[in-house]
Amino acid sequence: MLYLEGHEYADTLRRLTLWTHHVLLPVYGREVTSTAPWCGRWWEHPEAIAQLHGLWLAWGDMTGPGSEAIGPANWHRDCLGPVMASLRDPQGPFAGCKPHAHRPKETPPVDTMDPFGPPPPQPPPPGVPA
Repeated sequence: MLYLEGHEYADTLRRLTLWTHHVLLPVYGREVTSTAPWCGRWWEHPEAIAQLHGLWLAWGDMTGPGSEAIGPANWHRDCLGPVMASLRDPQGPFAGCKPHAHRPKETPPVDTMDPFGPPPPQPPPPGVPA
């Protein structure tokens, strides 16, 4: 999902939103508390998009036509529980968000230098013309 762009991204996000709002949240969306946050603007959190997209794809694969009878139980155990626990963790992507109050997250700082690329050019020593 994070690699999609333009129309493909918008279409996939729209379908994910429909599933999240009409399947996931009505069935599995528990009460929002300070120890189990949820953001009403979850689509503005890239981590939430990535995790929910994986959950949605697994749901289609494990519970759809042609899936094994054990598929839904495995989806609940292996996919739903861990993803919802991660998303709703007080330190997770919705930390600081409250009902009707989205709080954007700052990206952790990263050194601008590519640690695997060639070393940056060094300035000449003082007194040596460039």
